[in-house]
Amino acid sequence: DPGADASLCGMAATGASGTNAVRYGTMRPNVLNLRVVLPDGRLLHTAGPGRQPRKRAAGYDLTSLFVGSEGTLGFLTQATLRLHPLPEATAVTVASFPSVGAAVACTVQVLQAAVPVARIEFLDEVMADACGRFSGMELPAAATLLLELHGSRHSLAEQQQQMEEIMQQNGGSSLAWAEGLEEREQLWSMRHNAWYAALALRPGCQGYSTDVCVPISRLPDVVVETKQDLQASGLTGPMVGHVGDGNFHCILVLNSQDPEEARRVHAFTQRLGRRALAAGGTCTGEHGVGLGKRALLQEELGQEGLDTLRSIKAALDPHNLMNPGKVL
Repeated sequence: DPGADASLCGMAATGASGTNAVRYGTMRPNVLNLRVVLPDGRLLHTAGPGRQPRKRAAGYDLTSLFVGSEGTLGFLTQATLRLHPLPEATAVTVASFPSVGAAVACTVQVLQAAVPVARIEFLDEVMADACGRFSGMELPAAATLLLELHGSRHSLAEQQQQMEEIMQQNGGSSLAWAEGLEEREQLWSMRHNAWYAALALRPGCQGYSTDVCVPISRLPDVVVETKQDLQASGLTGPMVGHVGDGNFHCILVLNSQDPEEARRVHAFTQRLGRRALAAGGTCTGEHGVGLGKRALLQEELGQEGLDTLRSIKAALDPHNLMNPGKVL
């Protein structure tokens, strides 16, 4: 489920994930080996040349070290990936809920019931309305979940029944299940255009995306608090997320020429990151720390963690050649 211009090694370098991650995992568990050019020009195969075991316990886990390193430790030039079989049957539905809290609570219950959902994506009412209008689809302006199930035809019917019961318990109402390829792709195309749909809310303005990830048990509280914070701040920031992983995004659409609005956006993103940390989560689930969240990284890992990262960086890149200033 790569983004429009994503490369495999780029996705590995940023620790990327997507809508299928709740079932199949992010890039990290799906990378078996990497070929890396180190800062001094040496060539490293992180699991050994030509090796691709499903698991290993030999030495340090160098593959995981480079996944998510954001170009600060070396150039990733080749990736050996785990493959997953295509499911026999697939079904997708869209469900609307009376509030963001109800939609996210439904997600938590689906996961607690161990329904093997493949994708479960959240849109708040602002994002749902924007996506519906941008894609030319009729979608209620309400908190929304997009759900996809994979399995055999027999198991799929059982999963659909479980899903419908849980959705009804949370006040959700769903459309008919879409099983045809064209219909499914139309629904997911609407979700994948969320960035452009958000920008269309304020033509001429810029988008700024930020995300956090929290334990599933804390997700409803954090999402509701974030929604209240957005409204109190007077910002345009539709919410969307891979909530099956506890990960959600705010796409902030702002006038970058307005210093006061830019200040409010920055203050909101810092509060969002610290809210996630207070809930036992992380300041970023997939967008990386880069430059903007370096202060939050120190709060998340502590001084000992940050010192350890700096020691690794100094050992592999003593001359600070690789993306200097990024992450650390």
